[in-house]
Amino acid sequence: MRLTPLIGLFCASLLLAPLVHAETKAETSDQGHEKRIAWFREAKFGMFIHWGLYSIPAGEWQGKQVLGLGEWIMHNAPVPVKDYVKLADQFNPTQFDAEKIVQLAVDSGMKYIVITSKHHDGFAMYHSSVSKYNIYDATPFKRDPLKELADACAKHGIKFGFYYSQSQDWHEPNGAGNTADFGPDEKKDFDRYLTEKSEPQVKELLTHYGPVCLMWFDTPFMMTEERGSRFMRLVRSVQPNCLIDGRLSKEVHGDYVSTGDNVVPNKSMTEDWEVPATTNNTWGFRKDDTDWKSPGEIVFKLVDVASKGGNYLLNVGPTSAGVIPEHIQENLLTVGKWLKLNGDAIYGATKSPFGDEFGEYSASIKDHAGKPIFLPRTDWRCTTSKGKLFFTLFRKYYPRDGFEIPAFKTKVTQAYMLSDPEHTPLKIVVRDGVRCVQLPRSNPDPMAVTLCVELADDKVQL
Repeated sequence: MRLTPLIGLFCASLLLAPLVHAETKAETSDQGHEKRIAWFREAKFGMFIHWGLYSIPAGEWQGKQVLGLGEWIMHNAPVPVKDYVKLADQFNPTQFDAEKIVQLAVDSGMKYIVITSKHHDGFAMYHSSVSKYNIYDATPFKRDPLKELADACAKHGIKFGFYYSQSQDWHEPNGAGNTADFGPDEKKDFDRYLTEKSEPQVKELLTHYGPVCLMWFDTPFMMTEERGSRFMRLVRSVQPNCLIDGRLSKEVHGDYVSTGDNVVPNKSMTEDWEVPATTNNTWGFRKDDTDWKSPGEIVFKLVDVASKGGNYLLNVGPTSAGVIPEHIQENLLTVGKWLKLNGDAIYGATKSPFGDEFGEYSASIKDHAGKPIFLPRTDWRCTTSKGKLFFTLFRKYYPRDGFEIPAFKTKVTQAYMLSDPEHTPLKIVVRDGVRCVQLPRSNPDPMAVTLCVELADDKVQL
């Protein structure tokens, strides 16, 4: 992922300046885009996997802690190419089990997986014929984990996609980003790198692994309109149904908006969008980062994102043995159990028709630039589907005297707890002109509960 300055602590949020807009008006309206994006709008929740040679040092080089993101250790230490490549001799993740990882995604309620096929360090995590610097040819492992994941995803009905660092490649003399070994980027033959490695490897990924749901590009350094267009044409020609994220090029837009890392917008958006997020404070595995997000935090983020019309792509960083840390697995399985009961409020659901519940800008508190700070509310969020409103109430917010429904004109026909298999109707009373649903006396889930309000019409009228 993208680097940000760090002052003694890991940065949990990587900002990518303004949000990258998804498509031109012509592309947004075409039938091809609508066909490509349909599964994405339904899925809402995906697993991001950052895994590579960087999982071996795991945040430490030559006995010293290196601050920053796990996958950036080559850049941040810095580690010369001649030394970094030696990690490949040690990389033998014999505990990697594609079936277990995909089953974890299924049990966690995730609908798609995106994994790093090549990160900025230039090492391919698949059997590439373009460069021998890959997990099959350069390590004792001699397996293609991405092929194994692709097969497991097909077996379980999970969409499968690739992260690919199209611009930065610290292993290649003409790739962007490694100025310590190869000098200034502006003096490199960048197009030679693109045509000899980057583009051919993307074609390999699109050709040899079955249907690819998504190409997740990153850090579009030096990616002009012409260069971005070449990648766009390549993807569309080989797999026309494959989505392209919003980080390919500033001039050539993908199928949806990519927000900054861990950055959730303060309000709903009209475009399709996705927030890539971490389960702790890093992407690639760091042995010293155990600041795991709790199941409650993950559920809140997921519902918050869905209520604003977006997707939540949550990262896991396997160890050098190929295993997802146990704490991540436990937390995700708890989220999955919640989704089994409340998934109707997420999958295929659309954004809130209201908005005041997101929060407001402070009238007195300002940031370092003198701008008002946004104060989010965390009591509840609303998502919608045909003829239904889903109100998810978080943590300790469980009004014993009933939940006051926001004002709208549409008639309410009934209300019930989504986790109740019987859908037992709840009493609705009117107090001072406000409709109020009487909740069960006992809170069925202190982490989060979802109230379903059914309407007389398909859509709510404000």
